[in-house]
Amino acid sequence: MAKYTMYSSKINKIRTFALALIFVGFIVMYIGIFFKNSPLLMTIFMFLGFVFMIASVVVYFWIGMLSTKTVQVVCPNCGKHTKILGRVDMCMYCNEPLTLDPNLEGKEFDEKYNKKR
Repeated sequence: MAKYTMYSSKINKIRTFALALIFVGFIVMYIGIFFKNSPLLMTIFMFLGFVFMIASVVVYFWIGMLSTKTVQVVCPNCGKHTKILGRVDMCMYCNEPLTLDPNLEGKEFDEKYNKKR
């Protein structure tokens, strides 16, 4: 099995993080229900859950704006249109390593190629 299968598309990672924020917000709000006898604690938990929800909206908006600036390519492996964010990225569908940098073609996939030097 290839080493790069543990990676996924950067856009999908950020979207997954935003989805996790929604679930964390729901859980925190649900915990607030257990403090019905203390209106202050219940309000604090509800507000914290709301903050997680708003953070999720901000992250979704940010990745939406970021994905408009990406380069769309056709994956050579699966033939589907996918987006590349940075110097190297993975296909959103089949996790094929992709790059537009001719200096990186043929090299083993590493996310460190996206970091500034």
